[in-house]
Amino acid sequence: MMKYALVTGGSRGIGRAICIKLAGMGYHVLINYRHNDAEALATLQAVREKGADGELMKCDVTDGAAVSEMLSAWMQSHPDGYIEVLVNNAGIRKDNLMLWMTGEEWAHVLDTGLNGFFHVTQPLLKNMLARRFGRIITIVSLSGIKGLPGQTNYSAAKGGLIAATKALAQETAKRRVTVNAVAPGFIHTDMTGQLDEDELKRLIPAGRFGEPEEVAGLVGFLASPEASYITGEVISINGGLYT
Repeated sequence: MMKYALVTGGSRGIGRAICIKLAGMGYHVLINYRHNDAEALATLQAVREKGADGELMKCDVTDGAAVSEMLSAWMQSHPDGYIEVLVNNAGIRKDNLMLWMTGEEWAHVLDTGLNGFFHVTQPLLKNMLARRFGRIITIVSLSGIKGLPGQTNYSAAKGGLIAATKALAQETAKRRVTVNAVAPGFIHTDMTGQLDEDELKRLIPAGRFGEPEEVAGLVGFLASPEASYITGEVISINGGLYT
C-alpha cells in the first residue's frame, strides 16, 4: 500500500532535504510550496531520483480556505490512502528590532508559522487517528527556545509551535500518533546565507554550521516506527550551541 507524506515549504533548503529523505524511506512525497515553481520541480526530480515519486501541491499555508480545498481534493482522489506523515516546515523570517517592527512584519511571520500549522494539521488528524498511526513533525528553531534579538516575531511563532506540539502530543498519543518538533540552530540554507558565518561559527561548540541533510536525518527517524515512544519532544540540532 502506498505511503504518503506531506512536507510544507518543501521546495528548498531543509524542506527539500526532508522530501528527499522521506522518498528514500519509501514515501510518496507531497511537496507543498508557495510560489517558486522551478525549485519545487527540482525537488520533485530529486525525489524521483531516489526511486520514489511525488506530486506538487502549490498553496500558501496562510490561506485556510485554499489549504482546505487542496487537502479535500487530494483526499477525494485518494479514498484508500491517507497522509500518515506531516512535516510542518513552512516558515518565514522578517527580522527587525521590536522598536522598529511593523504590524505586517509581526503578523505575516505568525500567520505563516502558527496559522499555517493549524490550517494543514487539523484536517489531517482525523485519518491519522482513525488509522491509528501518524507522525506530525514541526520544524521550529533555536530562536523559539532561546529567543534571539531581532527575532521577537519569529521567536514568538516558533515558541508557539513548541507549546502546540506539547499539547497536541497529549491529545493523540493513545491513537499512536506522535507529535514532535525539531529545533535547528544555524544550518546552511538560503535563510542563513546573509549571516556572518565566520563570526557565528566561533559561538558553536561544533565549530560549523549544520547541513539540511542532517536535519532531514533526524526528521526521518522521528517519522519511522522506531520513534513510536517519542512524543511531545523538542529535539535540538545545533552543534551544541544551546543546550
